[in-house]
Amino acid sequence: MSEINSRKIKNFKNNKRGLFSLYILLLLLIFTLPAEFIANDKPLLINYEGKIYLPIFKNYAETTFGGDFETNTDYKDPYVVELIENKGWMIWPIIPFNYQTVNYDLEAPAPSPPSADNWLGTDDQARDVLARLIYGFRISIIFGFLLTILSSFIGIVFGALQGYLGGITDLLGQRFIEIWSGMPVLFLLIIISSVITPNFWILLILLLLFSWMTLVGVVRAEFLRARNFDYVKAAKCLGMSDLRIIIKHLLPNAMVATITYLPFILAASVTTLTSLDFLGFGLPPGSASLGELLNQGKNNLQAPWLGITGFISISILLSLLVFIGEAVRDAFDPRKMNK
Repeated sequence: MSEINSRKIKNFKNNKRGLFSLYILLLLLIFTLPAEFIANDKPLLINYEGKIYLPIFKNYAETTFGGDFETNTDYKDPYVVELIENKGWMIWPIIPFNYQTVNYDLEAPAPSPPSADNWLGTDDQARDVLARLIYGFRISIIFGFLLTILSSFIGIVFGALQGYLGGITDLLGQRFIEIWSGMPVLFLLIIISSVITPNFWILLILLLLFSWMTLVGVVRAEFLRARNFDYVKAAKCLGMSDLRIIIKHLLPNAMVATITYLPFILAASVTTLTSLDFLGFGLPPGSASLGELLNQGKNNLQAPWLGITGFISISILLSLLVFIGEAVRDAFDPRKMNK
């Protein structure tokens, strides 16, 4: 590892708040990414008559366990549970509910308060809040990462071409960005949502159409500044292709400024998805999302655990991303490279 990279890592570690935030975020990711193994209404493992079954990976008919119907087994049915336990055993996840499971055995009307069965209570449709929080956190992070990576890639390419080519390319590119950035994104999403039901991928593509411009200005400025440097002119004189000059000489310099923006872009992506879900223009109804959880809290003020859970989860996630972004910014700060 080069001395410069060693200093960057050291500067990042010196920001204790950002370092601990990274550790906490990684722990949350490790816990939520395998959500099906943490919160599910299907057993992890079944031993029935000496045979092993894995319901998480495969659907089994009720007749497999001595039932009467050829339909998929409902493992929460007391009759099915009795059939299996009479000739074997089951291992359940820590939380025996997934984000769609309705708890029909509530002691109080839904939304019910936290209890031994539902640690964070249930929403107004008797679904476990903790299970929906785990699945919602996962989909928010995955959506944020995909949107950040794809939009950053498009923005870097667009900005690099503008800055390196300059002239009429730069002029037309800037005018296009000015027009495109003035589009009413929310109104367009409302119109599209009234025509089709957005799913994960449609929503990702729609937001990608308007979120790629974040890094264009930064990359363009770096390329405009560096394209007239002596080593770039020397590379051109030696016959190096434009693509190789961009990738080998100019892009690494632009990435220093770009990387510091990525955690903040990720936070903005998560906030955008949460806002759309809260307004009802995001993921399909019934999907687990942090925005839907906040909306549940707004619609059920008599159940404060819904609003509190949504507020705390969003606050923690965004705070972690901002603190990590500050640490990354310190790591690439040229004023701290010589310390």
